[in-house]
Amino acid sequence: MATQYPRGRRRATGPVPALRTIEAFTAARPRDPHREARRRRGPFRQITDFAGASGMGQKAGIALAATGLVLTVSVPVTGPVMASQQPGQGASAVFADAQPEISAAAGAEISFSRSAVGTQADPDRKLKQLLSAQSAGSITRAASAGTLVAPLAAMTTVSPFGYRVSPITAGSGDFHRGQDLVAQCGTSVAAAATGTVTFAGWHPYGGGNRVVVDHGNGLKTTYNHLSSFNVTQGQTVSRGDVVAFSGTTGASTGCHLHFEVEVNGEVVDPNGWL
Repeated sequence: MATQYPRGRRRATGPVPALRTIEAFTAARPRDPHREARRRRGPFRQITDFAGASGMGQKAGIALAATGLVLTVSVPVTGPVMASQQPGQGASAVFADAQPEISAAAGAEISFSRSAVGTQADPDRKLKQLLSAQSAGSITRAASAGTLVAPLAAMTTVSPFGYRVSPITAGSGDFHRGQDLVAQCGTSVAAAATGTVTFAGWHPYGGGNRVVVDHGNGLKTTYNHLSSFNVTQGQTVSRGDVVAFSGTTGASTGCHLHFEVEVNGEVVDPNGWL
């Protein structure tokens, strides 16, 4: 006689499968090495990390607002902005280093203008560098401008360099070799730059009492129609030293200073060096 079993139940005929434990289940999944770090940072830091990495700061702000968290941002006009987790805060806050307070008395006038910055030129050094690098004849007008100092305290030209109507030869034209400057007789005449006096005496071709200063590498300056000398031949003079006093000696119609600049023996316009 066949064995009767309760209705609805069946006897298992095969082996019972083993139950999978939690350890076996988790071991089958790949482990995320950053999972524990994210869990420790909390949900707020995870959102801000995502926003910073993806550039979606606006979406992160919306997500924070939805969760009820408040993001405080304090950005000064200047100074670096650093993000940090502050003790006692439930969320990270973006903050900046405290800026110093500036106070002033009531009614005080405050100026934000920058301090003036000035430099003092050294024309003697500039001239020395130019002359040591090349001969005076190869120096351009742009490079030579301002390398010589004015021989008079007040510079007023009465007859410029170049062709002119001669005041000596009854109106005929001639080439003026230098620059005539207004100067009462006895006015101090200064050396235009540092150099050596190579001539101090009478000029036989109309210059009267004349001083010549050699500045090196083919550059010379001459001072003419002088009333007297203040230097002797072979003497070294510095820029601005008084070398003579103006007069009206030689081919002259009145007190003045005739100033010349020579480059390799040829006269040039003094204005290109002053």
